[in-house]
This record gives sequence, C-alpha cells and structure tokens, in this order.
Amino acid sequence: MRKALLCAALAVCAFAAGCAHPQPVVYAAPPPPPPPPAVFSAVAQQAYHAGVEAARRDVAAGLAPNAKRHPYFRNPPVAPELIGDYRHGFREGYRVVYRSVAPPPAG
Repeated sequence: MRKALLCAALAVCAFAAGCAHPQPVVYAAPPPPPPPPAVFSAVAQQAYHAGVEAARRDVAAGLAPNAKRHPYFRNPPVAPELIGDYRHGFREGYRVVYRSVAPPPAG
C-alpha cells in the first residue's frame, strides 16, 4: 500500500512538472532617441550621443538625472575652445532620454 501511494505521489509530481509551460519573456529595446538637431556642430553631435548613452546607463542603474556626474561632461575630450559646445550637446542628449522615461512611482 505504501509503495502504491508513494508511486502515485511521485507520478502526480512528475505530471505537474511536465505540464508547466515556460512563459515567454518579451524584451523591448528602448526606442532610439531623435537625432541631434541639424544646427549642432560635429562636436555637439558627438556629445549628444555620449549624453544619450550616459543617461541610458543612469536610467538602468536607477540614478537621479545629473549630467554633471559624468567624466565626459566634466572633462570633455575636445580642445578647450570647444568645451562649451560639447557640454551643450551632452546636456541635450542627456535631457532627451530623461524626458522619454516615465517618472518613478511615488512611495
């Protein structure tokens, strides 16, 4: 009797485990940001893309928006006379990403 009960219990467990269907996981990549404005210089366009990537990393990490925390914003990889233009492009790319992200839930 014990053997039959044990076999029945194992059969039910095996049957239940075999019936479990995996749930599909849907991953939707974020939409590409709009291209930088045509009036931006080449340096500002490069910075715009760097700002977009920095903001995406911050969103993924759950950080508050702050473009000034990034090394490329603080020390742009351009000549000194182009720093203002680079920072402007970086800031705009950063803002575009944070404008498209839903605000965190209150709590």
